Amino acid sequence: MKHRNNPNQHNHPYYYYPWYDVYQTYHSGQMPRQNYPEVDPTVFKESAEAFRDLLNDASGILQRLSESEDFAFEVMDAAQQNDIERVQALLESTGIHNEVEVDYNPDGITMTMQANVEGADCCHLTMDLRW
Repeated sequence: MKHRNNPNQHNHPYYYYPWYDVYQTYHSGQMPRQNYPEVDPTVFKESAEAFRDLLNDASGILQRLSESEDFAFEVMDAAQQNDIERVQALLESTGIHNEVEVDYNPDGITMTMQANVEGADCCHLTMDLRW
């Protein structure tokens, strides 16, 4: 019977590599559980609600851009003239409730919205559209 090399065996006088079978330890349930605080889903739930609000705003912007060629033209034209305030004003005219940060280049536009929960940054939504 051939014996496998034992990784804990001191074959080299200068190095000792302890051997842990991580897969076996993890799947046998022997891994020590970290101490986490008591589960309180309040902020998680509020973050989900805030993100839904971001999605509604994004949907309004996308609906307006996709349904109105004149509106899409105005946004692109203002971006090509590097008029960031006008681009933001046009996007805000869609009725959004959250502030939108805009970045654009010759290939397209990036719109980023964020929301806060209990005064802390919780959610980000970024849309990249090509033009």
